[in-house]
Amino acid sequence: MKWHTLAVHAGTEPDPLTGAVMVPVYFTSTYAQEAPGIHKGYEYSRTHNPTRTALEMALAQLEGAKYGLAFASGLAATEAVLHLLAPGQHVIVSRDLYGGTYRLMRKVFETWGLQFDFVDTTDPAAVEAAFRPHTRLLWVETPSNPLLFVSPIAALAELAHTHGAKLAVDNTFATPYLQNPIEMGADIVVHSATKYLGGHSDVILGAIATNDEEIYQRLRFIQNAVGAVPGPMDCFLVLRGIKTLALRMQKHSENAQKIAEFLATHPKVSRVYYPGLPTHPQYLLAKQQMRLPGGMVSFEVKIASTEELRAFWSALQIFTLAESLGGVESLINHPAVMTHASIPPEERLALGITDGLLRLSVGIEDADDLIADLKGALQRL
Repeated sequence: MKWHTLAVHAGTEPDPLTGAVMVPVYFTSTYAQEAPGIHKGYEYSRTHNPTRTALEMALAQLEGAKYGLAFASGLAATEAVLHLLAPGQHVIVSRDLYGGTYRLMRKVFETWGLQFDFVDTTDPAAVEAAFRPHTRLLWVETPSNPLLFVSPIAALAELAHTHGAKLAVDNTFATPYLQNPIEMGADIVVHSATKYLGGHSDVILGAIATNDEEIYQRLRFIQNAVGAVPGPMDCFLVLRGIKTLALRMQKHSENAQKIAEFLATHPKVSRVYYPGLPTHPQYLLAKQQMRLPGGMVSFEVKIASTEELRAFWSALQIFTLAESLGGVESLINHPAVMTHASIPPEERLALGITDGLLRLSVGIEDADDLIADLKGALQRL
């Protein structure tokens, strides 16, 4: 089944009771049983819900996986993966990554006993050097947040498996439409479905896909035992969003490419991070590994202090200054102050997350309007 067809039909069949084309939203916490333990596959909605089942099937199909799971948020999904590990075990992590993931690892799981090393996962030699006898997981964001570095999934999967570890890929920025890590050897794929999968900035939800039955069964147990599950309406909203994912990602990528090319020539912009530009350090890898470069663009403006950005923010008419990403509307983010504020300043600067770094989630508006909006705001610097 080709992608546009799969996006429309994944996880959904007409309702057998009524023939409804869309999966119903099952607002119920519990289910009638014929006798103790004898039921129709559903007993309690923390454990299973038919709307969630449809979404989990769709997530698996989109990622080319056997199993899918839905969680209350992207961080809840990340937490479930980390709970596969035991205190004393070691994790190698992409150096450039979402600040919430960094915070969860450093402030929660490190105090629990896990050990983390943050390395440049675009460099397999650096990853190879970071392995220890007790390394059990390699966690990779690609493209990464916010600097959009692209890591070689197939090579990292081979490295992880050689060392007896699993590879987990955060596929939030790319989505299953742009890349499929499981096909390249990843063991676990994680999404903040809040972003592109939902696509309309109206839901919080996380997702995991895997082909490994043992991992799936352990994650299913954690999902039920911890209880960080999404409600049926959240699942319905993501199911609805998935149906237009391919169309949206094409437009996001088309707009982002035009904006990146505009920013690359602007005198007040010192650097642009976008996998679709030939100047990107992993440009060729991105062309090989991804169908399109995606809808995220980061760029650095020439400023002496963050105070200079006040006029920039106020001049924007279409881009909205806000957290999150992946919706149909265009958003702009200041990582040092917003999404990555939990990373210590010295670490942020070492990564390249400066006070002048801005991150765009490019929406599906007209590209000319978006460029004009940025051009007018940049003139205020």
